[in-house]
Amino acid sequence: MSAISRRKFVGSAAAVLGSMIVPRSVLGGRGYISPSDKLNVAGIGVGGMGSSNLKNVETENIVALCDVDDDYAAKTFAAYPGAKRYRDFRRMLDEQKDIDAVIIATPDHTHAVITMAAIKAGKHVYCQKPLTHDIYEARQLAVAAQKSKAVTQMGIQGHSGEGIRLICEWIGDDAIGEVREVEAWSSLTYYPPGHEGWSSPCRTRPEEKPPVPATLDWDLWLGPAAYRPYHPCYHPAVWRCWWDFGSGMLGDRGCHTLDPVFWALKLGFPQSVEASRTDFNEETHPIAAIVTYQFEAREGFPPLTLRWYDGLRPPRPPELEDGRMFGHDEGGVLFKGEKGQLMCGVYGDSPRLIPESRMKAYPLPIPSLPRVVGTHEQDWIRAIKNGTQSGADFSYSGPLTELVLLGNIAKRLDRKLSWDGKNMKFVQDLEADKYVRSAYRQGWSL
Repeated sequence: MSAISRRKFVGSAAAVLGSMIVPRSVLGGRGYISPSDKLNVAGIGVGGMGSSNLKNVETENIVALCDVDDDYAAKTFAAYPGAKRYRDFRRMLDEQKDIDAVIIATPDHTHAVITMAAIKAGKHVYCQKPLTHDIYEARQLAVAAQKSKAVTQMGIQGHSGEGIRLICEWIGDDAIGEVREVEAWSSLTYYPPGHEGWSSPCRTRPEEKPPVPATLDWDLWLGPAAYRPYHPCYHPAVWRCWWDFGSGMLGDRGCHTLDPVFWALKLGFPQSVEASRTDFNEETHPIAAIVTYQFEAREGFPPLTLRWYDGLRPPRPPELEDGRMFGHDEGGVLFKGEKGQLMCGVYGDSPRLIPESRMKAYPLPIPSLPRVVGTHEQDWIRAIKNGTQSGADFSYSGPLTELVLLGNIAKRLDRKLSWDGKNMKFVQDLEADKYVRSAYRQGWSL
C-alpha cells in the first residue's frame, strides 16, 4: 500500500463526509440542528389553543398529533393529513422516534406529566400556561429542563412582544422611580355555566352520569387526577374553573398579566401571600378574589406589595384622564412609582405613563433588550436551531408559575400564608403545605 500523508487523508475524509447527509433520527437525542433544517414537531392537545400554536410553527414539519378527543380535535387532524395520529402521548413518544419537539396544550392538570415524559424522551418542549397545576411540578420541570439541555418555552405570548420590553426598559430608566406597589387584574372570571339538559347546580359536582362519547378517552383525559365520572361540564374548555383540573383566572390570565411585573421588577419568591374571596367550595374556583403578595427588597429594588384582582378591577387612578380605558377591557397592570405611574394591558401591551402629558414629555431610552421577530412559538423554534435559550424557558416560567399557584393556595385558605420558597413549604402551616404537591392517581407519576 502506498503511503499517503496525514494532510491528504484528512482532506479526503472531509470531502467524503461533506457529501453525506445524516438524518437527525440516526444520530438520536438532542443534537445540532442547522437553522436551514426543518424540525419535526408534534402537538399534544390540539383541539383548542394547540391548534393556534401549531399554525405558528407551520414553517416546520408537523409530523404527529395527539388528542384524547377525536371529535374536538377533528379540524386540526384534517389540517395536517400527513401527521400520524395518537390518543396516548406515551405511545406517541415511545413509537415515533423522529420527533424533535412537542407542543403541549392540554388541560392544566396534565401539563407536568406530559412535559416531563417529553423531556425524558429527549424532546424540546413548548407548554401552554400555566406550566403546571401545582408548585412541586413547576420546580421539578425547571430542574429537569436544565439538566437535560432541552429548549423549553411556556405559552405566554406577551413575553415575546414589544410592550413588555418597553416596560422593563422604562422602569430600568427610572421613568417612574422606585416601585413599591403594583395592582394587576383580570375582570373576567371562570364561572361554570349552566348546562342545558342537566339539573345539577353548576358549582357542585354533577350527580348525572351520562355515557362517555365514543370519540373521547375519558381515562386519559383525567390523567393523574382522581377518578370521577365523565360529564360535559368538565370537557371541553369548562375544566378551567374546577380545582382538580384548572388553575382558574389567576393561573390563566395571571401568567400573562403578571409576566411584565415579574420580569421588570426581578421578582423571586414572595415573603407572604394572602387572599380574600367572595365565595368558596371544594370543587370550583371562587367567582372573585383579591390576592396580595409581599416581596422583600431585592438588589436594586425596594420591598413590594403586589395585588391581583380576580374577576374584579382595582380603583381607577385619579391621574388617568376621563374617557381613557383603564388597562385593557379585560385586565391590565398599574405600576405605582414614587415619581409616577405606568399602565399596560393584559399581555404587557400598550404601556403608557399616566397622565398622557407625562408620557409625551418622557424622553424614551435607547432600546437595550433584544427584540423577538415573529411569534412566541418562532422564538422557541429559533432557540432550538441556534442552541440558545428561549425567552420564557422553564428557568423563568417555572418560578412565574409558582407565583400564581401560591395565590391559588391562598384563595383556598382565605388567610395570610408565610412562604419559604427555598425549601418549598409554608412556615409552620401543614394545612397549606398539602396543596404544594398534589397526589396522583395510581399509575401516574413524574
